[in-house]
Amino acid sequence: MANEHHRPAGNSRAAAGTALITGATAGLGAEFARQLAERGLALVLVARDAERLAAAAASLQQRYGVPVETIAADLVTDEGIDRVAVRLAATERPVTVLVNNAGYGLLGNFADNELEDELKHLRIHTEAPLRLCHAALRSMAATGGGRIINVASMAAYTPRGTYSAAKALMVNFSRWANVFYRDRGISVTALCPGYVHTEFHDRMRLDKKTIPAFAWLNADQVVREALRDTEAGKSVSIPSRKYKAAAVVARALPDRLLERIARRRD
Repeated sequence: MANEHHRPAGNSRAAAGTALITGATAGLGAEFARQLAERGLALVLVARDAERLAAAAASLQQRYGVPVETIAADLVTDEGIDRVAVRLAATERPVTVLVNNAGYGLLGNFADNELEDELKHLRIHTEAPLRLCHAALRSMAATGGGRIINVASMAAYTPRGTYSAAKALMVNFSRWANVFYRDRGISVTALCPGYVHTEFHDRMRLDKKTIPAFAWLNADQVVREALRDTEAGKSVSIPSRKYKAAAVVARALPDRLLERIARRRD
């Protein structure tokens, strides 16, 4: 499927760079798109639903007057990942900000779930973002630098099944890449939010009543802090003081207790 290009009519302004966001039509992805467009960046929106992408692109163009492209792609498939990687490698209108946000959760424990479901889940949370990082790092190094935000999770700090393991991988990768590629003008940040008011938990059919009200964050706060931290060159962004404190505590508690606490929230 070819990329669809949406451009504003009459109210276009010079873009301050180009941001590519996966999972861009809902939740944190949609909020990243909004805040980056507000800052004047052109956008490349990536999601599976072409109609929803078109609606999001039209809305952002009308409101912020920035150029918007859309790529309908399923990042569980090779074809979908390759389509996005080609855009990241492009030297015309190069991508200066990559937000690896696409993903979903699975209920149930590893052995009870179908293996194919677990492998797809692992692919969208690790293989897809790593392949997109690979394309982006090469392009950014050749075109003067850029920023990468890998949306991870506070789950990275707890023993909590394959979701936790996948997010821990992205945190450790981002910490390394942020140091290694810094002299090439590239920052890499792992964003580790706790519970956020988005569609994520609804899609995995999690009972939100099991999670106390004080634990929830709003998407606008999470994204605002993430952008501030990546601009400061931080390798890890943990939004809110309460989750920063939770990360410190998690490092000190024994795995058995952490797993039990995490299980009560599922």
